[in-house]
This record gives sequence, structure tokens and C-alpha cells, in this order.
Amino acid sequence: MSRNVTVGLDGSPESRAAAEWAAREAKLRGLPLRLVHVWEPVPEPMAQAPLLGAETQAHWSERIPRETADGLRLRHPGVKVVQEQLNGRPADVLADAAKDAELLVLGSRGLSGIQGFLVGSVGLAVVAHAETPVVLVRAGEQAADEHAMDPVGIPSAATPFRPVLLGLDTDDPDDAVIAFAFEEAARRDTALRVVHGWNLPPYYVYGLSADLSPHRQIARQRAAALTEALRPWRQKYPAVEVVEDSRSGSPANHLVDASREASFVVVGRKVRRSPFGAHIGPVTHAVLHHSAAPVAVVAHD
Repeated sequence: MSRNVTVGLDGSPESRAAAEWAAREAKLRGLPLRLVHVWEPVPEPMAQAPLLGAETQAHWSERIPRETADGLRLRHPGVKVVQEQLNGRPADVLADAAKDAELLVLGSRGLSGIQGFLVGSVGLAVVAHAETPVVLVRAGEQAADEHAMDPVGIPSAATPFRPVLLGLDTDDPDDAVIAFAFEEAARRDTALRVVHGWNLPPYYVYGLSADLSPHRQIARQRAAALTEALRPWRQKYPAVEVVEDSRSGSPANHLVDASREASFVVVGRKVRRSPFGAHIGPVTHAVLHHSAAPVAVVAHD
């Protein structure tokens, strides 16, 4: 299949929000939108149960993706929408489907009574193993959420996009992650805010000196490292305004806080070839669960 934006669809509110976001992204990229509905076969005795009979299976495997596709075509004219029914374990099927996509979009649902979002086992497994960028979109995400307020303080999709947010480790900056973030900012004609969180060395944290000069020196060094890492990218994307934000403290906490004013968050995931375990990383894991904006996880070597 030609390059596309692929979204996993299961009929849930979070997957519908993901499909709407994916349609908007497909329009920005000038690509078709591919809806993938995965049907996981159930054991024969369960398949014969009244609530899991042939009519129910037909509803989930045919009606939901068809109606979703029809609605997306109406709401997003000009975006080509195709649908596909695949069978197997959802995590494996979606990760495989992502190989033909520019990015894969999945949904995450809110945690009732708790600030944050739940990325289920399927989503985490796909993020951990897919080498295509994976975007997680929270349930209830609206187009207006990604834009600045209008002059009277009302959310509107007609206003400019909020900045794209990039979490960057200056000790190991990766071109794929940085390029993805700059491209997204350029598509949205908005600024790119780059957040770099760092912690003081243990010998300083546990030292007895009250002298703040070492802290200031380290802060200047970290800020300079961020500027140097972004220098070639500023030259490559001169039209993208770049806001550098280097500060001490938890990178995850800084990104989650900044996500409230962002249209989109970009983080990286280092690829590990071991087939065991979910290799996501603590910062990316925390951002996935607590970001207020959609999150793209970009795999890199």
C-alpha cells in the first residue's frame, strides 16, 4: 500500500478521537487515511454464545469501520479514506500495519477521577515495538484543543496552532526525533518549543556547600548544549521559530507541564532489538500517561 496515515479503530470513544486527529494529520500531509479494524478471533464456545453470535461479530467487523469511514469523509472533504479489516492479535497486527504508514495513530482513554490517561496493553506493546512513529490521542481530543484561543477567549480551530513541543536529551540527540518535530511544526506553521530537563550531579546535590555558582555554571553549560544541538536544524528550517527551554528538574514533569500549552508533543524511544519487554523509557512512559496533548513516540537507534 502507498504511504498513508494509519489509525487503529475499535469503536471506542478514544479510537474515534484518534481517527479524527488522524484525518486532520492526513490532510496536513496530503496522504490517504487508512482505518484498520482488528478482529481477534474468540474461542469457538464463546463465539457461539448469544452475545457473541454472528450478528454481533458482523456489527463489530463491518458496521463500525464503515460508518466511521463515512463520517470521516463527510467531516474531512478531500481526505481519501480507506478501511481494512484484519484478523489476529491487535498489538501484532497494528505494529505490522504500521510498516506501510508514515505514522500510526491510536487512542488512550482518560482515568476517571485521576489526572492522566490510560495507555492500554495494546497501545504500550505497539509503541514499544513499532519502528514507525506512533501517536497516542486521548479520548475527547478536539481540533480546537490544538489551537490558540480566539480574541474573546473561545477555543477555535480557526486560530493558529499552539506550539509543537519536543523533549530533547542533549546527551544523545537523535536526528529522526528532531526532524519529525521540526516537520510537524512546519506543517502547522507554528513554533517549536524544545524542552531539555536535567539534574545536578550527585556530588553537588548531596554536598554541603550553599554556593549557587556551580548550579549556575551547569545551567549555562546545559543551555549551551541545547543551543548547539539545535543549531543545524534552525538553519535547515529557518521559517520555524524555535523556543529553547533548558531547566533543572525532571524532564517528564517539565514536558507534562508544557503540554498544556502545546498542540502536539514529540518524544523519542531508543530501539532495542531484544524481543522481550516493553522498551519505552521512563520519560516517554510518563509523558504518554499524563500529557494534555497528543503524543508522538519516534523510534530511533
